[in-house]
Amino acid sequence: MSWTKLDERAVDTVRILAADAVEKVGNGHPGTAMSLAPAAYLIFQQHLRHDPAHPEWVGRDRFVLSPGHTSLTLYLQLFLSGYGLELKDLEELRTWGSQTPGHPEYGHTAGVEITTGPLGQGLASAVGFAYAQRRMRGLLDPDAPAGTSPFDHTVWVMASDGDLQEGVTSEASSLAGHQELGNLVVVYDENHISIEDDTDVSFTEDVLARYAAYGWHTQRVDWTATGEYVEDVPALDAALRAAKAETGRPSIISLRTVIGWPAPTKQNTGKVHGSALGKDEVAAVKELLGFDPSASFAVDADVLAHARAVADRGAEAHARWEEAYDRWRSSNPDAAALLDRTQSGELPADWTDALPVFEAGKDVSTRAASGKVLNAIGPALPELWGGSADLAESNNTTIEGSPSFIPESRQTDAWKGNPYGRVLHFGIREHAAAAIVNGIVLSSKTRAFSGTFLIFSDYQRPAIRLSALMGIPSIYVWTHDSIGLGEDGPTHQPVEQLASLRAIPNLDVVRPADANETAWAWRTILENTSNPAGIVLTRQNLPVYDRSAEGGFADASGVARGGYVLAEAMSGGSPVEPEVLLLATGSEVQLAVQARESLQSEGIPTRVVSLPCLEWFNRQDAAYRESVLPASVRARVSVEAGVAQGWRELVGDAGRIVSLDHFGASADYKTLFREFGITAEAVAAAGRDSLAAAREAVAAR
Repeated sequence: MSWTKLDERAVDTVRILAADAVEKVGNGHPGTAMSLAPAAYLIFQQHLRHDPAHPEWVGRDRFVLSPGHTSLTLYLQLFLSGYGLELKDLEELRTWGSQTPGHPEYGHTAGVEITTGPLGQGLASAVGFAYAQRRMRGLLDPDAPAGTSPFDHTVWVMASDGDLQEGVTSEASSLAGHQELGNLVVVYDENHISIEDDTDVSFTEDVLARYAAYGWHTQRVDWTATGEYVEDVPALDAALRAAKAETGRPSIISLRTVIGWPAPTKQNTGKVHGSALGKDEVAAVKELLGFDPSASFAVDADVLAHARAVADRGAEAHARWEEAYDRWRSSNPDAAALLDRTQSGELPADWTDALPVFEAGKDVSTRAASGKVLNAIGPALPELWGGSADLAESNNTTIEGSPSFIPESRQTDAWKGNPYGRVLHFGIREHAAAAIVNGIVLSSKTRAFSGTFLIFSDYQRPAIRLSALMGIPSIYVWTHDSIGLGEDGPTHQPVEQLASLRAIPNLDVVRPADANETAWAWRTILENTSNPAGIVLTRQNLPVYDRSAEGGFADASGVARGGYVLAEAMSGGSPVEPEVLLLATGSEVQLAVQARESLQSEGIPTRVVSLPCLEWFNRQDAAYRESVLPASVRARVSVEAGVAQGWRELVGDAGRIVSLDHFGASADYKTLFREFGITAEAVAAAGRDSLAAAREAVAAR
């Protein structure tokens, strides 16, 4: 390695800038950025393959800063490397409109690969980054010798004590070891300090022993080993090189640091973790490191020029990569076309021809229909892959005939596969499954999904929220969507989950009513690349509606608009303006259909509106929404086997809501729907009641 006086000065400059930036804004996390400065600088300058002029370069390594609170650790390296951040951006840390928000945000600042907000998400999603690298190599260049493909790259991660305490990292790290992800290198900053000061109060396990048990390659670099604090950069460099050379296992390096070093009175304390050092302490640090205590945000020109020479080295590495990449494209035109298409987010022109059409007359659960859709479109969409959190047969998430994504030594009698396979097995790790899918989508632009029961979306929620925040098209398959799963009882019966998921901005929650709605739901989800979606599916069978001209039900293409008129109000055999609107999703649409028949027989023209995705419906223009839910019709009933929250604004003051605002019970689903009053009779009665209320309101004017 090369480590000169200019490198040392650059590292010390980083420490000063970290202290200055937090001091200026008055809040933030200076300590880790100061003590990790040598490690981050070493990685960006001498280990990370990157080209600051082209942050989206396909052949780049990926760098993930898991403890997002120490955002300066990343921002300062982006500044030194020439990614476009300048001193003014550092001075605007954590302020309105700046390029340096409190936590790094994907899509906001060049060089930020992922939004790592809650601790643990970065490391867990980095496992997904490593999954994606291996899958892309398998899709595009499977026969190239190790280390020779344009699609070989390393995923570098910095993690903290806090990251290692979060449960999601345990889930994901266990999977990483099982998958033998030799392209993943984690530097664990073991500084023993968090907000509550010394982590000995809550965290004393042997982390490296745990990771060795997971099957990781482990190393320790202790800068306190001599009794003095000595930043042994060559030792860290050697460990990084050994980690990258280990291709059969993921690697973790425990780097023992002293947080906030060299702040004379606040180093190694909880105070330096999450608050400004204070004017006097900042001045003292500057004096210790040979900087002018009266100068702020000062960077020597020769230091900056030396550090930014990494951009030239990156450009040279990029150029060499392009030569190999061009040779690959010439030799692999079909794979090159696949890469171009996936990177653009385009789908094959004729892929929808593979979507199945389900005939009316046979009841089918939407989870079964979803499985048939996946198996039908799988051959047309090689970029589509995923699996379940140990519920494959229940979730119907297996693309049959496809190999599992698994080391060959890990195959079982039931599941055969290879390292480049397509079917994912997350085990009983719902949270990691969602985080890993986020990493896959971020790193490769393939379309990945994870499956579990809807009730366990609660375990996934932090990762779901981050996918929505980042605006990435992760896909969640949630089955067993209501009390319709019956005998499993209230612990497994989702009641509040639909409403709580709909409360997440930028997340599409899609609950189809029959098999053909399910096919259109998948189509619409896959055609959208701007945000995540969850498809919510039944365990119990549902009728498949006859959508022919004679059948009386509208074409399922209305799903793409989020809501549509499934069955129109009729009088004398002709469509008429409705007097009552029945709004429903999923398995409860059939109840609305049955209730319509009762109301129609009483001479009350009734329209059934299927609303599989409220988010999609709300994106339609006002004219379309009015055509489906005319404001003049105040008699409205919603029916959904979940809490009423969210429906009042659709049904209005004269409307009625048939819902489930308490937990379920253990019994067969027909008994539960009957006992809890979620029936066609209840919907019809609510329709009559709403109509009476609407007429009274008109009369009272």
